[in-house]
Amino acid sequence: MSWTEIVIEIARDHAEALSDALMEAGALSVSVEDADEGTDAEQPLFGEPGMEPEEAAWEHSRVVALTELDADQAGIVAAAAAAIRLAAPPPFTLRPVEEQDWVRLTQSQFAPIHIGKNIWVVPSWHEAPDPEGLILELDPGLAFGTGSHPTTRLCMEWLEAHPTPGKTVLDYGCGSGILAMVAKKLGSDVVTGVDIDPQAIESARDNALRNHCDIEYFLPDSFAKSGHAERRFDTVVANILSSPLKLMAPMLSGRVADGGALILSGVLARQAEEVAEAYAPFIKLAVWAGQDGWVALHGRLGSDTVPPARVQEGA
Repeated sequence: MSWTEIVIEIARDHAEALSDALMEAGALSVSVEDADEGTDAEQPLFGEPGMEPEEAAWEHSRVVALTELDADQAGIVAAAAAAIRLAAPPPFTLRPVEEQDWVRLTQSQFAPIHIGKNIWVVPSWHEAPDPEGLILELDPGLAFGTGSHPTTRLCMEWLEAHPTPGKTVLDYGCGSGILAMVAKKLGSDVVTGVDIDPQAIESARDNALRNHCDIEYFLPDSFAKSGHAERRFDTVVANILSSPLKLMAPMLSGRVADGGALILSGVLARQAEEVAEAYAPFIKLAVWAGQDGWVALHGRLGSDTVPPARVQEGA
């Protein structure tokens, strides 16, 4: 089956309303892009939770509407324009979308990822490049954490460099559960994950089962009522974002056992000092390593010394 896309370039003021109107007029789906993408005028839109842009539109927006091949594309555009009271239908172009093997196309975009010295994140449709490595079978999903993002990689590399056989580990903000699984496969005894998103907990449990990892995952409320409610852990890792990490400083620090380690990521390099300051009353943190503008902070409870940073390759 084939489809046709309607492509309309329009000012920010009308992009969101036009998108909704195109859906009402019969489009199958609509997306908004930066019409200046790839040029000096490109405008990135991003923000931390609670600080997202009010609308996903750009000064010079491109609205792309997917329609059936035999749909009346001109009629859809005219109806949408009339619905939002434009003086006239905006100019548009059409481009064909041919039938493809979407499953195969999607899978081709996700190859095994090599992390640290010996860790491989391998989608289920691939063979492990190194069967002797620490293999995590993990397919891209709705929960954050596939090993592709620098913050996830930094935490995984820290765990590999500081294995805790027989010890306890808490992964707070676990997402897909990837960090908890690394800790478990490196020999940690009791490994626990917590996330505020029920979908992430479901995903993490499925991933742990697939990877033969005995890990308990909880929503915060159920964690507080569990047998772990008063437990302090030998290692606490939290890969979230700077704002929630700062707010959770007393809680996360309180989960670290005496002499235990705290690892934080989801922190931009320019945010490292303010995050460390938030934890200073509880535990002394320093940057362990960085990648692509992101850093991982670490420290040990009860230590007054700044832990050494990882020596970067080529340094």
